[in-house]
Amino acid sequence: MDGLRSEYDVIIVGSGLAGLTAAYRLAKGGFSVLLLEQHGKIGGLATYFRRPGGIIFDVSLHGFPGAMIKSCRRYLGEEIAEHIVRLPQIRLDNPQFSVTTTFDHEDVGRILIQQFGVSPRTVRDFLHSVLCRNFFDHSDQTVREFLEDFFPKQPEVHRFLLEPICYANGTSWDDPAITFAVVFGNFVREGVFIFRGGADLLLRLLRARLLAAGVDIRLKTPVDKILVEKGRTRGIVAKGRRIRAQAVVSNAHLLDTIFRLVEEGTFEEEFLGQARTVRPNCSSTQVYIAFHPGFEPPRPKMGDLLFRSQDPSFSPERLLEFRSPNRTYTFYYCDFRPGHGRSYVVASSNARYQDWASLGPEEYLLAKEELIRQTLEDLSTILPGVEKHVAWVEAATPLTIARYTGHPQGASFGTKYEGLTVSRALPKQVAGLFHAGSVGILMSGYLGTINYGVLVAREVENFLTRCSERVQPATGTEHFLGGEC
Repeated sequence: MDGLRSEYDVIIVGSGLAGLTAAYRLAKGGFSVLLLEQHGKIGGLATYFRRPGGIIFDVSLHGFPGAMIKSCRRYLGEEIAEHIVRLPQIRLDNPQFSVTTTFDHEDVGRILIQQFGVSPRTVRDFLHSVLCRNFFDHSDQTVREFLEDFFPKQPEVHRFLLEPICYANGTSWDDPAITFAVVFGNFVREGVFIFRGGADLLLRLLRARLLAAGVDIRLKTPVDKILVEKGRTRGIVAKGRRIRAQAVVSNAHLLDTIFRLVEEGTFEEEFLGQARTVRPNCSSTQVYIAFHPGFEPPRPKMGDLLFRSQDPSFSPERLLEFRSPNRTYTFYYCDFRPGHGRSYVVASSNARYQDWASLGPEEYLLAKEELIRQTLEDLSTILPGVEKHVAWVEAATPLTIARYTGHPQGASFGTKYEGLTVSRALPKQVAGLFHAGSVGILMSGYLGTINYGVLVAREVENFLTRCSERVQPATGTEHFLGGEC
């Protein structure tokens, strides 16, 4: 904690993409910003890890819509935006159909007409609805009702449209239609994009920008409490030290912010009642596979993203089942990290935290081994002999995510839709307290969290400009004990 000031204009708690974006935008606006992160590197779930032999994994799939280019160029800089590239091949393979698509609106429309026999007029009306409709005025309609309106009794069409979105943000049949339609519409405008170079490059670029803007970054510094006095934020306590601030932005999980970081008795009971109804979104498992240098899966056969299932019919709930035969394979070919010379695949499945938390220590290890075995067995059915090319394999579970992030129930996607309203209401409960993070399904993923960070930064700036006292910004600094950043 050497060199730490006693006061800043704003303190950011957590360094996920929303926290990083808010910190950068506020520092660029001339405010003094302290960014506190409990881990040894920034990024939250938008991160990576290394293994012996030069192996480096992105933690999970981070595909996002093409609008990410515009957001990064406008708010984070051209150097970051120029690394965003489109994935050319998205595949869905299951007992009902096998499809290869670019997943933009033209190709999705073509497949609906040619492969599923949907009328051109219905396709046109559907795509116009997801691309142009104001779903905030139709918040009472569910995902199931919305799809049935256009494609009644056509389960294979529902599967084609909804299954990738379920994997992307945990949407279910009974969630509000907006949680499917807005996300689906964002993707099909231009297709699916990724950040070429990996999360390690993205975080290096972001860190450099934050430091240049004057952000004081402190790693391995968990926040114990957010201080509130007489209905107003006064700062935080970290490692037993009080640090004053006129505004605090929590990039922690919404429920953790409300029920752990802020002292009990701070919020109105009606607000707490609403917060208690907020459901953490689902968690996930990952199997990380690195191949020996010189081997690369055949791209035309495998695609870039493969949504693969052995279930004869589709159910979002079935995706969550323990040992579910449903996986998303993300293929990282050698050109993903230019010059790295190694390819990877990460197999992800949605999961329930309790299924893994209820296991004893020995059962848990056996379940992880079984997850790896089943994944390699499934992969070998589409890529025979792949096992001999595997240089490294390991698995992560909802417990891994909970341990790394502290998220309730190991949530991978923040909260369900009702979390957005609660997140937005925090400043009305406590002046100067804001939340920016993965909430409401819409504000999740790379694009959602960056945009939410921008939105909250504007609100914090408006709040701070009304305050009389300002703390002079300093040159950006970064302190941490061990780990990578």
